[in-house]
Amino acid sequence: MEFVRLINWGTPQAHDVVKRTHPTQIPMAPSTLLLTQELPSLDYLATPARFDGTWEAPLSTLLGLGRAAGADFVEFFLERVNYISCLAEDDLITSISPSLTTGAGIRVFRGKADCYVSTNDLTFQGLKTALEKALSILGLTLPAPTAFIPEVCLELLRDYAKAKDKALWLPECSSIEEMGEILLATTASLAQAASHVQSRRAAFFRDWQEVLVASSDGTFARDIRLTQSVSCNVLCADGEHRTSNGLRDGDTSDPDFLRNWNYQKATAEVAESAGQMLYADYVESGTYPIVMANHFGGVIFHEACGHLLETTQIERATTPFMEMKGQKIAHENLTAWDEGRSDDAFGTLDMDDEGMPTQRTLLIENGILKNFLSDRAGQMRTGHPRTGSGRRQNYTYAAASRMRNTYIAPGDCSVEEIFASIDKGIYCKKMGGGSVGPTGEFNFGVDEAYLIENGKVTKPLKGAILIGEAKDIMHKISMCSNDLSLAPGFCGSISGGIYVTVGQPHIKVDSITVGGR
Repeated sequence: MEFVRLINWGTPQAHDVVKRTHPTQIPMAPSTLLLTQELPSLDYLATPARFDGTWEAPLSTLLGLGRAAGADFVEFFLERVNYISCLAEDDLITSISPSLTTGAGIRVFRGKADCYVSTNDLTFQGLKTALEKALSILGLTLPAPTAFIPEVCLELLRDYAKAKDKALWLPECSSIEEMGEILLATTASLAQAASHVQSRRAAFFRDWQEVLVASSDGTFARDIRLTQSVSCNVLCADGEHRTSNGLRDGDTSDPDFLRNWNYQKATAEVAESAGQMLYADYVESGTYPIVMANHFGGVIFHEACGHLLETTQIERATTPFMEMKGQKIAHENLTAWDEGRSDDAFGTLDMDDEGMPTQRTLLIENGILKNFLSDRAGQMRTGHPRTGSGRRQNYTYAAASRMRNTYIAPGDCSVEEIFASIDKGIYCKKMGGGSVGPTGEFNFGVDEAYLIENGKVTKPLKGAILIGEAKDIMHKISMCSNDLSLAPGFCGSISGGIYVTVGQPHIKVDSITVGGR
């Protein structure tokens, strides 16, 4: 008796027919059961130009195979990427870097253990080979040749790309020629706006990504993401005085982002900062109250506290907050959110990389820890419910609990009231880079700072470094203004580099160690 599986890919929905061949040639009714020995002869040919409903049949078969082999959960993450970056240095375009990638990642769970295998072979046999490798790592093998493989029943495709006409985004983005023109105009504007200029740079990238997620719990979802970012930077020097200042803007979902970017306003801001910092005095080290500006000032909350609220940290027992849900971990005036819904923000998503719709997650309310950020593995291993926070850099990484748009909520104070509360302190107007230890110890440089005297901003300062621990500093954020502002950022962690938003209003930190000269 011979079984032959015939696949008709002429329409968006695959039609599966199984026939039995024997002397009487009596056809069988359609079936969703396969024998293991049939799999090598299957040749699915899903729509190559996009991820759509034609992928349901091969993925449901492979998911069923993984479950039949003994896996508790199986997930496929398919991805296409169209990426390009452009760099202008002084008055030349020095780099144009395009990249096209396609691939898939397969994650298999057995109990609380999991493994991850990736491949750039999206044929049925290529995906099946990767699945078998993942199963073997967990000590699982394919069923006997005569075993039945029930296909997993997937939901009707949740197509966020189709719902919002996202297929139109890529062809409407700026051309390479337009990218170059805008970046060169930006560096020319820097030359006019700043003094004592040594070098000028402007950079842009566009990252278009199409993803499809299918898993053995029935998840079947597709999305298209468009992320763009532009930056400019200037290095100024006059004798022994030197300063480097820059600015970055970013967006999701707007093909016109670059052509609508106000580069004159951006370069004027960078030039003004450079002029203030070039001859600034070095800060005197000590312990001060500080005012931290809104916008990118939120990077400290992201780094020093946000990561400690991800379930990946609970799994490793590296967060001081792991047993503190429902307890006070911050000043009663502090409330913080992580969400993926703000219009055009850098970390906004319609769904995460595990196919879960995005949502708003209240992290801290009036100082009380309310929720952790959890992905599927985090829910399995810690019990904290999923929050639509499973994210990854690309198909070569397994998803992990990660932040999206993370910020301190606006408070009831005015900016003037915050400054007026300080006799002598430091205003941290623009944050720079830094480092954070595994349990929240941090140090961050300040690119632009000023002395506060008797409630007023006075002379510029440079060389300031903020030093502290998350579990201490959170209790010292005593005042929050009402001018919340968000800023684009990049976050690296266990699942690679991702796009995020940081943010906050102006805040007052009652005391913090400031390193300097």
